Amino acid sequence: MGLVLGEVWSGFRRNLSVVISVVLVTFVSLTFVGAAILMQLQIQQMKTFWFDRAQVAVYLCTDYDQSATCSGTDAGEEEIAAVQAALDSDTLAPYIDDSFFVDHDQAYEEFTKQFEGNPIVEITRPEQLNQTFWIKLKDPSRSDIIQETFAGIPGVQSVSDQRSLLDRIFLFLGVASYTAIAIAGLMLIAAMLLISTTIRLSAYSRRREIGIMRLVGASNRFIQTPFILEGIIAALIGAVLASAASVAIVKFFVQGFLATEVPFTSYITVEQSLVVPPILILVGVVLSAIAAKIAITRYLRV
Repeated sequence: MGLVLGEVWSGFRRNLSVVISVVLVTFVSLTFVGAAILMQLQIQQMKTFWFDRAQVAVYLCTDYDQSATCSGTDAGEEEIAAVQAALDSDTLAPYIDDSFFVDHDQAYEEFTKQFEGNPIVEITRPEQLNQTFWIKLKDPSRSDIIQETFAGIPGVQSVSDQRSLLDRIFLFLGVASYTAIAIAGLMLIAAMLLISTTIRLSAYSRRREIGIMRLVGASNRFIQTPFILEGIIAALIGAVLASAASVAIVKFFVQGFLATEVPFTSYITVEQSLVVPPILILVGVVLSAIAAKIAITRYLRV
């Protein structure tokens, strides 16, 4: 074992700059992998948080709507009462957890808070904003029931499910995470090629020692082991650094910054991010071992 470790150390000393390159490339590529995993965890966390709170909005007509069910007429008391009666009916009541009505003045008050300081507030009047029934369902996936009930009836401009808006946001985040995975995949390939090159250079620099080992009857496994360990150790260092970076991103950026500055949603915790390091280390060790094994096996066959 001492001889094997001595050979590993010798290989590191002879090809130090290339070994450092392997560590850095592995670190960067696995950091992308870690970021992609963290992003997927965050997407699932946000889905759980927002989908449970997603509501269906039944927007009523205003004097400025020209749709078939509105014709430029504001929803009257009878039409509002009809919508409320439908929500309270035995047909819909079992699906509804809660609902409330927002009139023009309440909508305008919320609008001015949301767009405080924006010039659009000065040119907007309460009657231009839709009166709205906000509906929270017991099962948010059953929003189609509300849409089918109120779509096209007099006084209702449109029915909007917040889940559809959230799906677009999560689609964008998903594309970003898949992009990170694609970049990570390319960099992992680069890391494997670099590890392979490092092993070949190390083997070539020790070709005399390899020749002597063959003459004294050393097995291929004994000859290959130091070179495979070189690749594994270099990649392991990069994987550990990437693991530390992934946890640090959650601790200092997600929890330290986003959770305090943008507290409108739920964020992943440091404890949840601890599932990432074992994955990164496993990926780094396995890929480096494969690359090193292939490289030294081909070299010994030449």
